[in-house]
Amino acid sequence: MDATVSWKQRMSFDGKTDSGFTIPLGTIPAVGGDDDGPRPMELFLVGLGGCTGMDVISILAKKKQEVTFFDVKIHAERADEHPKVFTSIEVEYIVGGKDIDRAAVERAVQLSADKYCPAQAMLAQIAPLTTKITI
Repeated sequence: MDATVSWKQRMSFDGKTDSGFTIPLGTIPAVGGDDDGPRPMELFLVGLGGCTGMDVISILAKKKQEVTFFDVKIHAERADEHPKVFTSIEVEYIVGGKDIDRAAVERAVQLSADKYCPAQAMLAQIAPLTTKITI
């Protein structure tokens, strides 16, 4: 897996992925940016949400759960001092549908965390990571 990040101007970059997608990267004007794209640290959280979300929704489908609404919300705290690493991360799974079995959701979340999601496995090694389930 490879990616390329190319500088455009000021503090604006384009991230290009092996799969052919381009993601703009930016930052706030206070540090020289044009507020024209997500911040790189935000993309860590989006990657985590996508990784675990795809696992959970796939497992719930195999468990015949009739999911009609699904969000993964991630909240991270960061250190005040540089390099401002994540100091804690909470992943909230919000699941809606017909007769959703809480035990099935809990098992899907556990399998994602313990077996399938590499983003969660990596980030859990650097910061306390907690989960919350809302049905």
